[in-house]
Amino acid sequence: MNENMKTRFLSPDFLNRMKEMLGNEYDDFLRSFQAPRTYGLRVNTSKISCEEFEKIVPFPIRRIPWISNGYFYDEKSRPARCPYYQAGLYYLQEPSAMTAASRIPVEPGNRVLDLCAAPGGKATAAGAALRGQGLLVANDISTSRARALLRNLELFGTPNVFVSNETPDKLVKAFPEFFDKIILDAPCSGEGMFRKEEALARDWTPEKSRELSEIQRELVLQAADMLRPGGMMLYSTCTFAPIEDEGTVSFLLENRPDIHLVHMEGYEGFSQGVPSWGNGNEELNKCIRIFPHKINGEGHFFALLKKDGQTVKENVRLQTKPDRKALLLIEEFFKEIGLKTLGAQPIDWQRIEIRREKAYYLPPVVCDLSGLSFLRNGLYLGDLKKNRFEPSQPLALAIHRGEADAVISLPVSDQRISKYLKGETLNISPEESAHTKGWHLLCVDGYPIGFGKLVNQVLKNKYPPGWRV
Repeated sequence: MNENMKTRFLSPDFLNRMKEMLGNEYDDFLRSFQAPRTYGLRVNTSKISCEEFEKIVPFPIRRIPWISNGYFYDEKSRPARCPYYQAGLYYLQEPSAMTAASRIPVEPGNRVLDLCAAPGGKATAAGAALRGQGLLVANDISTSRARALLRNLELFGTPNVFVSNETPDKLVKAFPEFFDKIILDAPCSGEGMFRKEEALARDWTPEKSRELSEIQRELVLQAADMLRPGGMMLYSTCTFAPIEDEGTVSFLLENRPDIHLVHMEGYEGFSQGVPSWGNGNEELNKCIRIFPHKINGEGHFFALLKKDGQTVKENVRLQTKPDRKALLLIEEFFKEIGLKTLGAQPIDWQRIEIRREKAYYLPPVVCDLSGLSFLRNGLYLGDLKKNRFEPSQPLALAIHRGEADAVISLPVSDQRISKYLKGETLNISPEESAHTKGWHLLCVDGYPIGFGKLVNQVLKNKYPPGWRV
C-alpha cells in the first residue's frame, strides 16, 4: 500500500495529532499500516496447561513473548474450526488486546467485575484465573452483546459467573466497595484498530474523542466506587487519543485521592504513558502504551490502579434450600456419569437453585442481586423434566478432563467429532464407551465438548442446535 492508499481513509486531523505525538517515529507508524494483521489465541489455563496445549495443537503456533499463555497463529489455520475451540481450550483474541487482562493479578477467591465485558476476551481470562472460586460479574449494557458474552463464558466453562446487562450507576448502588479487582475496557474512539477496521477510521472525528472522554470519566469514577480498599482496577482503551488515555486517568486521580497508579510488567516493545499528555503527574509514566510500529499488535493503552487501604477477608458461605426431589434427580445423574467434582472443585449441593424447572449452580459469594437485570447467575446445570434430569451444554463444558467416568473420548482427527458438532448421531464401538448405555460425555482427546446418550452402540446427539457448527 503506497502513501496515498495509507492515508486516504485517515483524517488529516488524526494524522497531524499523531505526528505531533510521535515525532521522528511518525513515519514508522505510517508504515505499520502496510504490515499484515496479527492473529492470536489465549490458552484457557483452567482447563489445560500451555505445555500440554503445545503438544496437542494441530496447527502452527508461536508464543507471544509478553503474555504467558498467548500465542500467534497464521490466519489460514482457522482455529475456530478446530474441535479444541469447541471444547473451550482457547479464546481467539488480537495479541495487544489480550495484554490488559494479563496485567491485573486476578487470584482464586477474588470478587471481580468486568464492567464493559462483551464480547468476553478479558472476562474469560479473569474467569480462568479464578478457577471456579470467588465471583465474576461480567456486565454489558447491551442485551445482544451480553448474550455473546454469556456464550463465550459458557464455552470457557466458567461456573462462578453473574452475567448482567445493567447501567453502571445501578451496579454502583448494588456493589459499593465490593470488588477486589475491576476491569474497565472503556468505550473509546478505536484509533488503535484503524489498521484492521477501516470503517472506524472513516467515522473518526476530533469531537468523538471529546464526547467519549466524558463517558470514560463517568465510568472510571463509578468503577472506583465499586472497588474495595486495597483492590485494583485495570483501565484500558484501544485508542491513541491522550484525552481518552492519560487524560481520563488524570481525571480519576484528581477526583479520587485514594486511588494511585502502580507498575505493570513491561516488555521491550511497550511505551510508557506520557505525563504531559495528561495533567503532568509524573506517575502517568506507569501507564503502558502499545503502538503498532513497535510491536506485533494493534494500538492499546493500559493503566493499573490501586485503592488505598486493606481488604478485610470475609468467609461467606452461600446457603440455598434446593427442592429435595429435584436434588435427588441431579444427584442421580451425577452418579450415573461418575461426576464427583466440578471444575476441579468439590460439589457444594447447597449452591444448587431451581428456577422454573431449570437448575443452576450459584457462585459461592453472597450478594444482593435484587433489581438487577441479568442473563445468568451461576452455571446452568440443566432442565428438570418428569422424573429425570437433562444436562445442559454449559455443564458439559464446565467439567474438566478426567472428572467424569462415563466418557467417550475421540482423537481430534476423528471425523465423528465434526459430525457430532453438526448434530449427527455417532456409531460407537464397545471398547470406546465407558458403559454399554446411558449418558456419556463426548470428549476430544479427553476434553469435554458435549453430552450424548448411548443406545445400542449409537450415541444420540445432545449437542444443542444453537451451538452446532
